[in-house]
Amino acid sequence: MKVCPISLLFALFGLVELNCLEPLTAADQPNVVFLFADDMRADSVGALGNPTVKTPTLDSLVKRGFSFQNAYCLGGNSPAVCTPSRNMLLSGNAYFRWKDFLPKGVKNEERRGNISPGDGPNWPISFREAGYVTYHYGKLGNTAPLIQAQFDLDKHLLNEQVERRSGQPGLTISDDAIEFIKAQDGSKPFFMYLAYGNPHDPRVVDAEYLDLYREDEIPLPSNFLPQHPFDNGEMVIRDELLLPWPRTAEGIRHQLHEYYATITCLDHHMGRVLQALKDYHFDENTIVIFSADQGVAIGSHGLLGKQNLYDAAMKVPLIFAGPSIPHGSSTALLYLLDLYPTLCDMVGAPIPSGIDGRSFRDSFSGNPARSELFFSYMDCQRGIRDQRYKLLRYPKVKVTQLFDLQSDPAEMKNLVDDPEQKERVESMMKRLETLQREFGDDLPLTAAETDSPEWTPPTGDDLDALLTRWKMK
Repeated sequence: MKVCPISLLFALFGLVELNCLEPLTAADQPNVVFLFADDMRADSVGALGNPTVKTPTLDSLVKRGFSFQNAYCLGGNSPAVCTPSRNMLLSGNAYFRWKDFLPKGVKNEERRGNISPGDGPNWPISFREAGYVTYHYGKLGNTAPLIQAQFDLDKHLLNEQVERRSGQPGLTISDDAIEFIKAQDGSKPFFMYLAYGNPHDPRVVDAEYLDLYREDEIPLPSNFLPQHPFDNGEMVIRDELLLPWPRTAEGIRHQLHEYYATITCLDHHMGRVLQALKDYHFDENTIVIFSADQGVAIGSHGLLGKQNLYDAAMKVPLIFAGPSIPHGSSTALLYLLDLYPTLCDMVGAPIPSGIDGRSFRDSFSGNPARSELFFSYMDCQRGIRDQRYKLLRYPKVKVTQLFDLQSDPAEMKNLVDDPEQKERVESMMKRLETLQREFGDDLPLTAAETDSPEWTPPTGDDLDALLTRWKMK
């Protein structure tokens, strides 16, 4: 027996108790359309506070829906953070549960996940078992193929680079999604996961979108730096080679021009999908969600990519809209991997046991599911944040950062050497170690052999070798 949706949705808003235990019918269950961007910062939506970017579709979702201001990707065990992010999203498990997203031997009793993520539990299996037709269309590379294969319809861009260079990013996926919507007869609810490959570089977009912006008027990020102040362990990855050092205002504005124009084009094509829901009378019973796999620096802290744990790289936009969704926003702390159990909770599907994800359904009504978050990137960066403070640790170079996100949301003033923060730093380091154990991470917070945090950008033959390695020349 499943909870009837009327009672469920009223309970979501705290209006009545859950007291109706009837089987859900196809007519009762809401459709779910999940729009998912690639490399889109949390601060790159107009209605969420960005005065420059033009996002009318997403703005309309914000204005009629509910946004979460502190949604994060947990991190990554690959420079292509897209891969662990999407596997965590669809499985509800942190990447430590897998090795290359295949079975990993159990090290101790706390280690979960001795199966392939494609075997479940995962989002498409749970929704299929709840009576949904499941549909995925997304990029082919750096995704979650074992899980995506569990969708009833699993489609991929045959060449995502061609799509990104087409001038119309988002067109192909949106066209097919509209055809899928047209074909639905209402006999079963549907779950659509549209995993776009934009605004990831290369960012090529038609002039009609570029012309909406004046490049010389685009503001720089408030935390723009010409160069990161120390070696974070990932200074010469491909993303960081897209511009030379030191980063210049002109170079970053050019990148942001293409970035914002690509977002505007993607916003247009996502709007076409939402219009199709209206045209075919599905909008009144469809929950629409928008988010992204992670952010990207584009000049913040002197960095360009997502291989860091600053908010520019790990925080994402998260918007819910639909007839059952209240209007408002929340500062509740949550992970992308919490979306899977939350949506199960919202549509009346069983929440899988034994996963890292937690339902944040009660956060709509002011009751957060988490008090702190753990972050991790490869073997060189770890972090923790609570509602106010964020601590980042770089084990290989023995560097620690502490930011007061209330007074310093741009993460520019490191408080770690402030005597008044000594106890806080010690406490957060201990809590960080505890969260590491809870998620199955055994990396020491101080490496056995440490390096100097000093870093000099590569030049000459060294730079040429890096560009050749990453096929950038």
